[in-house]
Amino acid sequence: MRVVRRSDELRLLLEERRRKGLTVGLVPTMGALHAGHLSLVRRARHLSDVVVVSVFVNPKQFGEGEDFEHYPRDSEGDLELLRGERTDIAFLPSVENMYPPGATVEVTAGPIGDVYEGADRPGHFNGVCTVVAKLFNIVEPDLAVFGQKDAQQAAVMKRLVKDLDFAIDLVVAPIVRESDGLALSSRNVYLTAEQRNQALALSRSLELGRDAYTQSGDCQLTEKTMLQYLQDAEGVDVSYAGVVDPDSFDAPQPSGRILLIVAGRVGKTRLIDNLVVEAADGGGG
Repeated sequence: MRVVRRSDELRLLLEERRRKGLTVGLVPTMGALHAGHLSLVRRARHLSDVVVVSVFVNPKQFGEGEDFEHYPRDSEGDLELLRGERTDIAFLPSVENMYPPGATVEVTAGPIGDVYEGADRPGHFNGVCTVVAKLFNIVEPDLAVFGQKDAQQAAVMKRLVKDLDFAIDLVVAPIVRESDGLALSSRNVYLTAEQRNQALALSRSLELGRDAYTQSGDCQLTEKTMLQYLQDAEGVDVSYAGVVDPDSFDAPQPSGRILLIVAGRVGKTRLIDNLVVEAADGGGG
């Protein structure tokens, strides 16, 4: 595995591989890698000849008072895990390399970036779009793999690829969960044992929401069911519970699949989770 820290060096390496007719897959991450990230790397490994994994804690997607300075970082541990997955290139740029002095242009997410996570974290998705657009231009991948765990981010990335005409196949891989249902997240390391148990309320609320929708087909009842469970759960400060169209994050279509989304704080740790419910699973509108 090659460890690269400069974008110009990465471009040269990839030019050599493209001349050989090899396809390139990109997995953008912020490090603190866990089994969920590694499932994305495996998907890229299956679908492409050369796998590039970026590890970059992007300051532009953190708002004031968020955990940028304390976001978990473990470069050596990340590299060890990536070697174990037969990653070809690990890209670990500095902030200065990604955002040179004087850089002012940013990419905005549009309306989809202003609701739910975007409403709770103003500017977050603009920061995500900016760094991913830069990574797409540096790596020029044939495909990029994102996780369903960050469902709104995945939807924003689909808009980015479509609206800015990136010739990239975007792959969204399923959520990886612990045996008790907790969605894997780099922020889980912040949780105490008691808080980790309390955090299970998020995945349980989604299961209750799925059951409510399956029985009733009523989106409002489904939202109310999830919200009530989270409000009653010990240790959870609810941010939102919603039922949305998984692509637009608007109200779902009457006969289409829906996405159940929840977010909240457990202690000081903000967690998100989601669950796709196919149209055939629901009882109606």
